[in-house]
Amino acid sequence: MAAYIIRRLLLMIPTILGILLVAFAIVQFAPGGPIERIIAQLQGNDVSATSRIGGSPGGDLGAGAQSAGGDTGGTAKYRGAQGLDPEFIAELERQFGFDKPVHVRFADMVWNYIRFDFGESYFRDVKVIDLIAEKLPVSITLGLWTMLIAYTISIPLGVMKAVRDGTPFDVWTSAVIIVGYAIPGFLFAVLLIVLFAGGSYFDLFPLRGLTSDNWDELSFFGKVGDYLWHIILPVMSLVISAFATTTLLTKNSFLDEIRKHYVVTARAKGLGERQVLYGHVFRNAMLIVIAGFPGAFIGAFFTGSLLIETVFSLDGLGLLGFESIVNRDYAVVFATLYIFGLIGLIVTLLSDITYTLVDPRIDFEAR
Repeated sequence: MAAYIIRRLLLMIPTILGILLVAFAIVQFAPGGPIERIIAQLQGNDVSATSRIGGSPGGDLGAGAQSAGGDTGGTAKYRGAQGLDPEFIAELERQFGFDKPVHVRFADMVWNYIRFDFGESYFRDVKVIDLIAEKLPVSITLGLWTMLIAYTISIPLGVMKAVRDGTPFDVWTSAVIIVGYAIPGFLFAVLLIVLFAGGSYFDLFPLRGLTSDNWDELSFFGKVGDYLWHIILPVMSLVISAFATTTLLTKNSFLDEIRKHYVVTARAKGLGERQVLYGHVFRNAMLIVIAGFPGAFIGAFFTGSLLIETVFSLDGLGLLGFESIVNRDYAVVFATLYIFGLIGLIVTLLSDITYTLVDPRIDFEAR
């Protein structure tokens, strides 16, 4: 197993490099950039996605902290830059690193990221790593509670539905799950606000933040209660889709295993239903659920919470990533992409290791 883990760790290097390279190449063709945003602010205009003229692959876009740049050619390639001092534009390009060739800035970006040096945000005047650390508690809170609640409820419910397949219990729970899955999380969030957060009916929960303004004055149990009071609605909004997916996946996986010959043999030997279900079926059935864990993990922590963070005014990583893309803050965009990609690869490796714990017959060494 140790040799397999080492091979997987080594394979992470070209994988993360490939992720960065593809994203870096896409950025070169995307219109707009930090300099265009500054020019638009100077001109009193909003930044648009078509603010760049020319569109050459080696353009003027940044691609990461201390490693972004493009070819300089005066102010002609920047829409709205006419009339501005060319030396001012050149200074902006040097400030963002845009005066470097494409291969140089990509190499600089990789070297900096290896050392976890992400530089500073283009527009916030703060280190990217500090900015991410500041937003991380919100995403961790939403992600951990979502995964914990979804898996704690979904797996036992999925097993019960498989055992009682075709019964009224299975039918009505499936109807509830399908309806819940069909409702987008952000729409469910709006519904919860209307019903329970001062919308049109009850005013029971707060609308923004993870804590109240008087957090520091509360006792320990008061802080715990205040924290739970703030996260109930956003976590419920995120759980609804993850809950439905995991439940149906667990049910179908158990149904597939229950119908196999080894289960019939175990029952013929006189084993009880509980022994058959949890002693034989459980390990095999859970493999497919474990396989979907990395994607669910990343989605719950980073991508799935964007709209929920916006609706409930929670300043987390999802909202940070979206705002950074809109503002062309590529230092933050590429740093978060790198960190998320690395976490995703590590979680995938951990899920493979979990395979062997659930079912010792799986031998990755032989592969």
